[in-house]
Amino acid sequence: MLVVLACVVWAGAAAAQTAPKETALFADKVKAGQMPPVEQRLPKTPLVVTEFAGKHGPGKQGGELTMLMATPRDVRMMVVYGYSRLVGFNHKFELKPDILESVNVEEGRIFTLKLRPGHKWSDGHPFTTEDFRYYWEDVANNADLSPVGPSIEMMVDGKPPQVEIVDATTIKYTWHRPNPGFLESLARPAPLFIFRPAHYLKKYHKKYADPAFLEKTLKESGPRGWAPLHNRLDDMYRNENPDLPTLESFVMKTRPPSQRFVFERNPYYHRVDGQGTQLPYIDRIVMNIASAQLISLKAGSGESDLQARYLKFSDYTFLRQGAKKFGFEVKLWDTALGSNIAIFPNLTVKDPVYRALFREPNFRRALSMAIDRDEINELLYVGLAQPSQNTVRPKSPLYRPEYASKWAKFDIREANRLLDKIELKLPDGKTGNIRRRGDQGFRVLPDGRPLHILLEMDGQTSEEADVMQLVADTWKRVGIKLHVRARDRQDLRARLYSGETQMTVDNGFENGVASATSNPAEFACLTQPTRWCSAWGQYRDTYGKSGEPIDLQSVQRMNELAGKWETSTDPKEQEKIWQELLQLHADFVFTIGIVSGVQQPVVMSPRLRNVPDKGVYNWIPGAHFGMYRIDSFWLDGAR
Repeated sequence: MLVVLACVVWAGAAAAQTAPKETALFADKVKAGQMPPVEQRLPKTPLVVTEFAGKHGPGKQGGELTMLMATPRDVRMMVVYGYSRLVGFNHKFELKPDILESVNVEEGRIFTLKLRPGHKWSDGHPFTTEDFRYYWEDVANNADLSPVGPSIEMMVDGKPPQVEIVDATTIKYTWHRPNPGFLESLARPAPLFIFRPAHYLKKYHKKYADPAFLEKTLKESGPRGWAPLHNRLDDMYRNENPDLPTLESFVMKTRPPSQRFVFERNPYYHRVDGQGTQLPYIDRIVMNIASAQLISLKAGSGESDLQARYLKFSDYTFLRQGAKKFGFEVKLWDTALGSNIAIFPNLTVKDPVYRALFREPNFRRALSMAIDRDEINELLYVGLAQPSQNTVRPKSPLYRPEYASKWAKFDIREANRLLDKIELKLPDGKTGNIRRRGDQGFRVLPDGRPLHILLEMDGQTSEEADVMQLVADTWKRVGIKLHVRARDRQDLRARLYSGETQMTVDNGFENGVASATSNPAEFACLTQPTRWCSAWGQYRDTYGKSGEPIDLQSVQRMNELAGKWETSTDPKEQEKIWQELLQLHADFVFTIGIVSGVQQPVVMSPRLRNVPDKGVYNWIPGAHFGMYRIDSFWLDGAR
């Protein structure tokens, strides 16, 4: 079977119909000879954009757009919003070439990638297959830079591909078996970057660097060796190194730390519109750093030209009031999460008694049935959300109503009955139950401790806290005391990875609109960030060097299914795999969904064009604003 993905992302021709137009921002530099003219900066076959997600068609260049972010780490969101990928999803959720001119896929295992001739990095250096070779040979397979070896997406049955450099613009990856998740991994918001700006990073690589320059740089920068220095500068996603050349639409011009980050249009960007105008239209994007708790207030006072991050549905009424006063617009976009709010019991928590408890399916089922989802929906979402488990959404072709409703009916009596019959198998070989009650009516663990659960959450949002207060009220009725503690995001991640965290709350599955050909990785336990089984995921991430091997049959089966999907090219077999995975989640309630379909407020300047009135705000697939191509947004009246 041969699949060809050609450059028809927006149904554009291979090259612009009119001569490319010089960007006003760079006109003086071009005139002074400091920068080549636009026709020399573009690839020979630029991606021509003739179809726009918004309704305002081809736009005008110029202007500055302001956003609000909560921490300097959020500079990575420009890589997400910019969404320049080898292949990417368009606003119809179709996977198409972007940076690449074309992709040929044979037998699901042979991938031939064709680059755009003449494409350049943001510093003007040619972008060629040397950048792919450098990543594969000198980064991914260098023990100092990548101690655990290539990314797991590059491995099939633990074996890497054969990589063949055909010519300066053609590279071929061949696996011994199909790798159906490969292209999708290149299209993620935080993608698998299989290339690097070799001309820049070679200066810091022991194999290529001038020894005197490297020694001098190490003395000045302070890392313990060349590899930490290289890894710090090799910053394709974190976006914290403004010296690193990029292929993104906007280039960071501010060196951290700062409270104001400026991004300027990439003079060598590979997209143009049908009139020959090089994208992006907007000259600069500015990210102002503000407290997460203040972002809704600032956005509601007109201080952001485009804002969705850190805004919640509960902010909508306030934002509507601000829109009337300050003249901005506020839209409600759909979301595609499996559940907007989901609870994650940690099945690999260090505490042996809680570990045994959380691994008991009837305990998780009882917790789910002791949540009044209808009350939460009415009180916090004015009845506009859908009570649901954490699963695919009705828009997904894989959806079945029972996946959303199983163990989700509010039934305190049945939840108590399930809890009363639990007999825990403890690490010392003994058994115990949680039927006894303490003085205040709470259940008691077999070792005599009161059954108190500590749920830890990201301290940057209040919506989860409001939801969990209502959950705590109904869990009291089944004898379980819930404590909720907000933590810094980095601290929370560290505690989860170390096994200290008992339970967390966050968004549910990212791809709630999955199809049979979507990678089901997040529905299994494959990586350390998986909140309900972090230590098991770490074991796979590190090829058994750390973490713990899975010792629960149902989870082993889920990983087997995910592995089977990774080697399948038959859509019918892939759908069968998906349905079994979804059924396992419905039966065993590894994660506890609460509500889905919560709409996302989007604040925008009335001057901003080509932003859809109705969109889908989602991480995978979507990259939030990314699939709507922020490079095509423009400011009316900018010039």
